Amino acid sequence: MDDKDRHLLDLLQQDARQPLDRLADAVSLSVPAVQRRIKKLRDTRVIKREVAEVDAEALNVSMTFIIFVELERDQGDQIDAFRRKAMADDLVQQCYYVTGEGDFVLISVARDMNDFEAMTRRLFLNDPNIRGFRTSIAMGKSFRSLAVPARYLIGENCD
Repeated sequence: MDDKDRHLLDLLQQDARQPLDRLADAVSLSVPAVQRRIKKLRDTRVIKREVAEVDAEALNVSMTFIIFVELERDQGDQIDAFRRKAMADDLVQQCYYVTGEGDFVLISVARDMNDFEAMTRRLFLNDPNIRGFRTSIAMGKSFRSLAVPARYLIGENCD
């Protein structure tokens, strides 16, 4: 991967629907060269997928929860089972296996507390491997991004 690929990745993370000619101008390449590079980035799974970012509040999904989960047993099969269960729940947006206090941190959304309570029953309350969970409710959203920082994409020490 060279600096032109990294620059393309940075641009695509900002807006994956940019016209190829605009991308080509930005990285000083021809449109066919940009097409080949993007195809290679997709084929090598550097670009995993391209999705639409939906405004959750426009759909009345306005609650965001940060959930800290502690398992009863730290055994590989139990960790994997919980990870699969969390990832399969449509209210869970992100799932992190963590060090420190607790075993997992989940980012979840819900339309209201009833939806959230139903999720806690599905994921935590009926699972004998859950020692406990703590929840923080986001009071507001200041910033959200899933982009890899540009400084890791463009620079001399990236490979």
